[in-house]
Amino acid sequence: MNEQPTTSDSSEYASELLEAISEVLGVLRAVSDGDLSPRLEFEYPDTHPVGALAESVNSMIDALGEARVSAQQRFGELNKRIDEIERQREAIRTLAVPVIEVWKGVLCVPVVGVLDSMQASEVTTTLLSAVVAKKARFVVVDVTGIDVMDTRSADHFLRMARAVMLLGSSCALSGIRPAIAGTIVHLGVDLGEVRTFRTMRDALVSYVSGAITRRT
Repeated sequence: MNEQPTTSDSSEYASELLEAISEVLGVLRAVSDGDLSPRLEFEYPDTHPVGALAESVNSMIDALGEARVSAQQRFGELNKRIDEIERQREAIRTLAVPVIEVWKGVLCVPVVGVLDSMQASEVTTTLLSAVVAKKARFVVVDVTGIDVMDTRSADHFLRMARAVMLLGSSCALSGIRPAIAGTIVHLGVDLGEVRTFRTMRDALVSYVSGAITRRT
């Protein structure tokens, strides 16, 4: 004759289930807060509902941990790629408008293409830093590579030249083409103290010969 579970046994079993469920909920709360370290360890077999639930929860936590590690690796790779792109962009900017030290204290800046406001700011910052670092006395900004110059572009170059002169260096523009010269005259742009030369060579020869005042 089979023994029927007593009320005491049923109450104890129910209490154990509630305790197990409470532990499961505690682990799930920890996981929802980002803590993937806790695991469920019950004496129930896998065939028992509580044991099966514990195994499922543990498997889920393991999968979340693997996904987190994978995401962190991808995030790290993404950051490296972004850093690499930034380095490449910086290299391109440097190559696009290089600051060349021809002789000690003499810098040349060949500009190619269109110089917008952002590029002009970057070029000016780079040039002024080079003037200070190299203790430059003379700077030639060569615009041979520019086909068209509007009022804004002319203003960029004038601001750059005046900023260089404020640091105590002489500055000249070279390579102004006939079309650009006509545009500057038509627009009424005042070059002020900025001297102009047909070629960079002419500007350098003029400096060496002493035709351009050497600032110290």
